[in-house]
Amino acid sequence: MSQENIKGILKTHQLRITDCRMDVMQFFLDEKSALSQSDLENQLTKYDRVTLYRTLNSFLDSGILHRIPNETGTATYGMCHDTCTPDHHEHNHVHFKCNKCGQIECLEEKVAHQVSVPFGYKVDGINMIVDGICPKCA
Repeated sequence: MSQENIKGILKTHQLRITDCRMDVMQFFLDEKSALSQSDLENQLTKYDRVTLYRTLNSFLDSGILHRIPNETGTATYGMCHDTCTPDHHEHNHVHFKCNKCGQIECLEEKVAHQVSVPFGYKVDGINMIVDGICPKCA
């Protein structure tokens, strides 16, 4: 994706254009898989941990990224699509975690099934992680 397109995404989400935001966005677009803050720290060494943390949070708050839960307790993040807004993330799709390489990918075309919960509970979203072996490792 071009630098102008990335700037457009940041402007659309009412975020200031900074070198760090541009680099983080480009890294997510290039990787096409879920990333952790640690992944960013290892790759984007010119930025400190706090700057990357704040960048991730601004992307979460603005609807550019969504948090993907996993069993390790380490947050991973995936790119949002046109269905997300700062007030509402819509991610009722399956996340696939490879048991060999550990990569997590959003499988947008596989929608998680609706879940019914007892009266009084309000569902804000469904997070589904499917474990297995990805095509690269198979």
